[in-house]
Amino acid sequence: MKSPKKLVHDPEGLNTGTWPVSAQDFITPVDRFFTRSHGPVPQIDSEAWRLRVGGLVERPRSFSLAELIGSFPTRTIAATLVCAGLRRDEFLTLGPLPGELPWGPEPAGTGEWTGIALADLLRSLGTSREARQVELIGLDRVERHGEHFGFGGSIDLAKALSDEVLLATHLNGAPLSAEHGFPLRAVVPGWIGARSVKWLGQITLRKDPTRNYFQTQAYRVQQQIDPRDPGDVSAGIALSEVPVNAVILQPEQDERLTAGRVLVRGWAMGSGARIVTRVELSLDGREWAPARLLPQESSWTWTFWESELDLTPGRHTLMVRATDSSGATQPDRIEDTWNVKGYANNAWHRIAVELVSR
Repeated sequence: MKSPKKLVHDPEGLNTGTWPVSAQDFITPVDRFFTRSHGPVPQIDSEAWRLRVGGLVERPRSFSLAELIGSFPTRTIAATLVCAGLRRDEFLTLGPLPGELPWGPEPAGTGEWTGIALADLLRSLGTSREARQVELIGLDRVERHGEHFGFGGSIDLAKALSDEVLLATHLNGAPLSAEHGFPLRAVVPGWIGARSVKWLGQITLRKDPTRNYFQTQAYRVQQQIDPRDPGDVSAGIALSEVPVNAVILQPEQDERLTAGRVLVRGWAMGSGARIVTRVELSLDGREWAPARLLPQESSWTWTFWESELDLTPGRHTLMVRATDSSGATQPDRIEDTWNVKGYANNAWHRIAVELVSR
């Protein structure tokens, strides 16, 4: 496998990923963890910072960082975060996606996140019977249509009260760096990365989902283009759970290999982070053969897989598909998953390779 290389997708260097992922790194090193931001990274004074919790709670309150950490038990969870734009570049073979970053398979990573359970915080304040959604708003400042606001999203209350959802202060044992959300970020395992809001400053319990731009007009799957406004996806469905997916790490696209026994490796993740039960490989779309699954630390993380195939000289296409414990599997073609913003591509991952004689 080639040495990992950092890929930068914008002039400011705010949106980055590392490729290829090493199959040895079940936990992604912080310096290789992808970054995704819609505006400049805010500079936050942790002493002055406050987390404000309000809306449909019985006892609204603000917390300093010391108060937050000192008031609730500390928890650590291994969880994989996946950007909604994962594998968007494959959609570009069907046509342009104006204004969207050309992510490949690199914006995915698994971290050991440490912080407090969001459920512990909400239960301590008391939730109204009318509360259905938990809105999370960051302290970054972005501009859309002449307005300035923080990136935000919401999750349903049932998910927010699940033990795995954290308000994290640390990644892989170290305090969060600025680009990863210092001093506090949400970590919502099994849901798209956009719900794991960074630089968290406000939590609001609501009857309805957030009206934040990034949930009402951006992170939505819409498969029909609005001819009046081709970029408008407000009629689409808001993204939530990550769909089942599998990615080939080794070999890489267009790699030149010696014919014979070839090791194929990759990662897979179930829908909503359910356990992966089967990964299968195919050569040129012929019969499918099971790959060997490596241990999966928890349902909230990816699992690595590997297989050895006998490959003959010539140009071949390797294909992979995964199935999870719910029975969900991946669709065949990218045409079946195409949408206006190029989100949530989970069609069979295909890699073309060239095999030469010894």
